[in-house]
Amino acid sequence: MFRPQLPDTPHPPTTLTTQHQVPMPSAGRPLTPYVGAVAAVVVVGVVLTALLAAVAVTAVSVAVAAVVLRSLVTGATRR
Repeated sequence: MFRPQLPDTPHPPTTLTTQHQVPMPSAGRPLTPYVGAVAAVVVVGVVLTALLAAVAVTAVSVAVAAVVLRSLVTGATRR
């Protein structure tokens, strides 16, 4: 009673059409020489990003150490 009714499957056409692709002529120079330059730019970007992250982490840790030392020094002089 509540079973779904499946539609009739359409039959594919019996004649197959093929499309011929015309090879596109290359416009200008090939991109092969630029692969090395792109890889070098990516590597330099990754290295600079890692250095920036290291400097930021070092700055945060020095700031935390300075706050702790300042609180220790001011706490010792008040006693």
